[in-house]
Amino acid sequence: MIPDEVVERVREEADIVSIIGEFVKLKRAGKDFRGPCPFHHGKNANFTVFPTGGYKCFVCGEAGDVFTFVQKHLGLDFVESVKWVGARAGVEVREVARRTAESDPREPLWEVNATAAAFFRRQLWESEGGKIARDYLTSRGLTQADADRFELGYAPRDPDAMRTALSTLGFGDDRQLAAGLLIVREDRPEPRPRFRNRLIFPIADAAGRTVGFGGRVLGEGEPKYLNSAESDVFAKRTLLYGMHSAKQSIRKADRVIVVEGYFDAIRLVLAGINEVVAPLGTALTEQQVALLRKYTKNVFLLYDSDQAGLKATFRAGDALLAGGAMVRVITLPDGDDPDTFVARVGTEGFERAAAQSLDVFDRKIQILERGGWFGDLRRKRQAIDRLLPTIRATADPLTRDLYVTRTSEAAGVSREELERELRATPRRRQVEEPPMETGAPPAEAAARVRRAERRRDHGAGGTRAERELVRVLLHERRFIATAASQIDAGLFTDPAYHAIFIGLTSHGMQATIDELAATLDEGATEVLEELLGEHGGLDHADEVARASINALLARGLSARLSEIDRLLPLADSDMKDELIREKGQLAAEIKALGRARWKQFNPAAS
Repeated sequence: MIPDEVVERVREEADIVSIIGEFVKLKRAGKDFRGPCPFHHGKNANFTVFPTGGYKCFVCGEAGDVFTFVQKHLGLDFVESVKWVGARAGVEVREVARRTAESDPREPLWEVNATAAAFFRRQLWESEGGKIARDYLTSRGLTQADADRFELGYAPRDPDAMRTALSTLGFGDDRQLAAGLLIVREDRPEPRPRFRNRLIFPIADAAGRTVGFGGRVLGEGEPKYLNSAESDVFAKRTLLYGMHSAKQSIRKADRVIVVEGYFDAIRLVLAGINEVVAPLGTALTEQQVALLRKYTKNVFLLYDSDQAGLKATFRAGDALLAGGAMVRVITLPDGDDPDTFVARVGTEGFERAAAQSLDVFDRKIQILERGGWFGDLRRKRQAIDRLLPTIRATADPLTRDLYVTRTSEAAGVSREELERELRATPRRRQVEEPPMETGAPPAEAAARVRRAERRRDHGAGGTRAERELVRVLLHERRFIATAASQIDAGLFTDPAYHAIFIGLTSHGMQATIDELAATLDEGATEVLEELLGEHGGLDHADEVARASINALLARGLSARLSEIDRLLPLADSDMKDELIREKGQLAAEIKALGRARWKQFNPAAS
């Protein structure tokens, strides 16, 4: 949006050697200038500046023009870099900034968000209702000066307070709705504020413009954290909390600390660790990884050390490795989260923990070794299965090779066998985890996911067999005893069908639907109601029940066959003989079930 003639004039007037020379000690080498690279912090003169208007490092490959250098080194966006270079070249660029602002259709949303942020800050410190938020900040050890530094605010309970205040300043409902500050529900046509009785964290884009908010509930309520709705300026997959204020520190330190939450990020900054960011309540995305990689490739993950935190750590690690980052994990003592840990040990304690951090892959292997996963054949196979996705995700060839070697050493498996596994098509999970939807009402989001999964899985052989068997048992209770004697509940992969099957076999033929529903969660109850309304095919209930039972039995046997195929390359000669014998027995059992009786439910046969 900057006129080409303005950009070219600034480029022509700028002395790239002089500008880069402010940050790099350059020495003439023929007609060019050389010095240590400021991007990978090298010590040798591998970084060359060309007076004709460019630069290149012949080690790390960083290259570009004067604007690229200023953007990457100072953490500015393109408009800011043009203004910065123009100021040193003596070229007036005020008109560029004015035209850009006037022509950008997002400006009205930035403006209303900035005004809302000011309203929330006043509510925090000046309103009676804000006392609950002030007390909460005190309980977290934050002063007013701390809160002001991060522009924290409070969204009042009153549903009309923000709407009225912004309307008085000329921001009507349409603009508040477009920014996601107001929402309209199907059952309530009157606009309502998205945030009520919440501590507010303003969220800025990389240029420092307020694009949205995060709100923490105060007292009872769900969800605990709520983000702004997606809008033309707010897309949580592309944003990182704290990025605007952290980017120059990230470039200077050549590292970034990624934490899970707002308070974790705030605590580190208050301790003097400024190169810290947090995703907005979701798993780290490809866009967020690309944003981080603009400033550094060295990423330290500082998440909780509980099971949920470890899961998030390794999910983020895979995303970062796929983006070419070098990833390390900072491990916290039991009972600590990043907020409490840094509050307790301060900067020095944090740096000691960072110095003891492990590569993310080494951390994964460490956990598997401590859990005894490499101790027996079957668990070793499962351990390798947990490591292969990370190796596959790793973009850097050298790092990938090191991970293969590390896995070979830890598992006692040859590199050749691992390479064959890596070339093979990865196994798909039977049930994929639905994404977290921060900001969606939990019941509504969960119901939406369940409906989508049932639509997707109804035609899948294995899951269809579960569905048809449970449906028959609900309508024809006489088959319950037969089903209970022939199959185990562990053969069910769908949580709803699994729960209904257990309820039916536990309560028996005489249980009422109300008694059965009382044992189920909301999702399973919804499935129960659907199945009770489906009567098709019940005139052949005995055939459907037998086919469903056979399909589930065959699926269990087939799963064991697949497991044996994956265990065989790891087994010694005696174990191989035993596994091959078992494989023959399983194949005979599958054949005895009779393919024609169950193939309509078998994914492999359909």
